[in-house]
Amino acid sequence: MRLNHLMTVSPAGGADKFPVDESLVTEDFYEAVNGKWAEQATIPGDHATTGGFRDLADNIEKTLMHDFADLLAGKLEPANPEMAEFKKLYTLTSDADEREKVGTAPLKPVLAKIEALKDFADLNAHLVEWFKTDLPTPLDIGVDADMKNTSQYALYVDAPSLFLPDKTYYAKDNPAAKQLLPIFTQTAVKLLELAGYSEDKATTVVEQAKQFDAQIAPHVKSSEEAADYVKMYNPFPLADVDAKLDHIDLTAVVKGLINDTPDQVILPQPLFFDAANDILSPANFDLIKSWMLVKTALGARGALTEEFRQVGGTYNRALSGQKQAQSREKAAFYLATGTFSQVVGDYYGRKYFGEKAKADVRQMVLKMANVYQQRLKTNDWLSAATREKAIVKLQKLTIKVGYPDKIDALFSKFKIDETKSLFDNLQAITEIIIDNHFSRWGHPVDRERWDMSADTVNAYYSPSNNEIVFPAAILQAPFYSLEQSSSANYGGIGAVIAHEISHAFDNNGSQFDEFGNLNNWWTDADLDHFKGLAQAMIKEFDGIEFAGQKVNGKLTVSENIADGGGLSCALEAAKSEADVDLRAFFINWGNVWRMKATTEYMQLLLSIDVHAPAKLRANVQVKNLDDFYQTFGVKAGDGMYLAPADRVKIW
Repeated sequence: MRLNHLMTVSPAGGADKFPVDESLVTEDFYEAVNGKWAEQATIPGDHATTGGFRDLADNIEKTLMHDFADLLAGKLEPANPEMAEFKKLYTLTSDADEREKVGTAPLKPVLAKIEALKDFADLNAHLVEWFKTDLPTPLDIGVDADMKNTSQYALYVDAPSLFLPDKTYYAKDNPAAKQLLPIFTQTAVKLLELAGYSEDKATTVVEQAKQFDAQIAPHVKSSEEAADYVKMYNPFPLADVDAKLDHIDLTAVVKGLINDTPDQVILPQPLFFDAANDILSPANFDLIKSWMLVKTALGARGALTEEFRQVGGTYNRALSGQKQAQSREKAAFYLATGTFSQVVGDYYGRKYFGEKAKADVRQMVLKMANVYQQRLKTNDWLSAATREKAIVKLQKLTIKVGYPDKIDALFSKFKIDETKSLFDNLQAITEIIIDNHFSRWGHPVDRERWDMSADTVNAYYSPSNNEIVFPAAILQAPFYSLEQSSSANYGGIGAVIAHEISHAFDNNGSQFDEFGNLNNWWTDADLDHFKGLAQAMIKEFDGIEFAGQKVNGKLTVSENIADGGGLSCALEAAKSEADVDLRAFFINWGNVWRMKATTEYMQLLLSIDVHAPAKLRANVQVKNLDDFYQTFGVKAGDGMYLAPADRVKIW
């Protein structure tokens, strides 16, 4: 429930191999930089994208799969007790013969529990257990920082997730749903058949599950609505929310999970609870049971047989346009590494990044923060009062680089029982994670936690912590390398760093103070002016045609504000260096957004992703910078030209 503004980067190497097409620079900058690469690039069958981010992730995958093959073979000793347990799990995920021998047997008792439910009274009697064992529930309950007092935890009660990617897919005229729902149906029916259901029974269950899912859809937020993060904060007395639910004993469930009865809970989607009594009704009980069965079968798709995994991934592959499933070996790797994420990240960070690089990059972050501070001091549209508050927030920003100093203690609790099935071991770990999650209640918020492992090619800003985090995996070429010029590095990692800093001052982050609390620190006049600038950014992107659809400017505004501020700030830093080369700066900015993707994947992202398409992130933002025009000789009438009055400049 916490906002982590993820900068979903798509970097790419090999700039020298694919030279810039000078004839296109003033017409389509992205195509000029990346077009020759795109002509020869092919999307692997088990991917929906290639280039950039995907390339770096694939390289890390190859490196770690090689290392961990040595670990399994005894050629590499575990670096710590947590890594020794990871080795045991990886052995289980890789043991194809044993998984086939066990089959779907571990799933059947779980499905039987759901089948045995008689009514809501029966469900209420088991609901605490349901939450603690991660069985599907018609409500979502979680503990996270209170957005108005982020030193303490609050309880969030939310709507369940949908089968389709977004509520907009449920509109009668949505063509994607007409294609996807039959594939979803086939996937779910086949999984239930593999778990022992007859075809008729499986078909009935899936149809009932879809009926319940369709009743939820009108009452939850779309991705565009959810992108307005602050509107998640809707506190209500627990007693009032419980009164809306005639057939769910919410207070008893909450007490069973946190051993306390808080006065209030936060509803990210309050409209759902206005309709919840009609949805969670005795008339719908059989539909709810079927919905739980389908969710449970889908959730088990990676932990059983190879056929179960392949079938279970059919729907997601259709969503993204991915042509084939991952190999069994890769699937085993990702299941094990995803479970022990921070343990794997610690290994990767210490071996392939190290303390020296950690210190070097931290200095670069501090330098970029200083550049940002100077820009705030000379800002020409903020009042002195708001400017002072902005600088205080910047100075209080927490910086995390590379990897945590120590592995999260949670992972020391993961113990693998090699006499039990993979499914049962994963279930035991899930229960430990859930118990740890709810045990946070009543304790101060832990601000030392990382929400990404060090081997993740990404970065994020957390408004509730007022922190920026740069995992080790993103801190490599083309973002950052000693072999690149300083200008190229600023066009890469410099823009990434400043992008994350800018999130502290985007349309969402700007509403949180230096302590991460939801608190308006703006004067009324400054806030009105900022909203006008944000609206200009919405207008700049809204309606741009891409992949047969159009960009949603409201959905992507926060990331576009961060891109604009990040690129502008990095440009100023590059210009301060003696060896400044603005051509190299802009070209590397274009390089890091190199991406080739399936049409299905691009259309999916347009519907649900808060980031604009990679090509537009490269092309649109440079049009706002006067130096781009001077560097490449762009003039009125060129495709890359934007009239000065239309150039959006916020930070």
